Amino acid sequence: MAAAVADFRPADYVDTKIKKGMAPGDDSAPEIRLVRNPDILAELVRHRGDAAGPVIVGFAAETGDAKASVLEHGRAKLERKGCDVLVVNEVGSDRTFGKDENTVHLLLQGSSRVEDVGPADKRVIADAIWDLVETLV
Repeated sequence: MAAAVADFRPADYVDTKIKKGMAPGDDSAPEIRLVRNPDILAELVRHRGDAAGPVIVGFAAETGDAKASVLEHGRAKLERKGCDVLVVNEVGSDRTFGKDENTVHLLLQGSSRVEDVGPADKRVIADAIWDLVETLV
């Protein structure tokens, strides 16, 4: 699966630029209502059913918060989505986005094992993901 698929999208679209208020002093911002996008990863897993393949790998950009750590959120997402492998990127200020190197946590369905990869070039991370997938086929 591709990473960075938006969880939400604007509910309404317009064909023209949304302009600032026309009245002097009207600097109010428009309200943009969001709706949830379809969960493509969960749908693929659902359509696969009980078949052994294909191996489905999901990607998750995660942050820790007061409720759980990055890995706890990642494990919950792995269970919720049902994919075989979840590649968890810890994102935040000065992490992941726009960087040449990255660190990920590879989580495997049905296992408590965590494989940490990085900091490394993204090609090295891709190779580690393929190596893990190869053990599943």
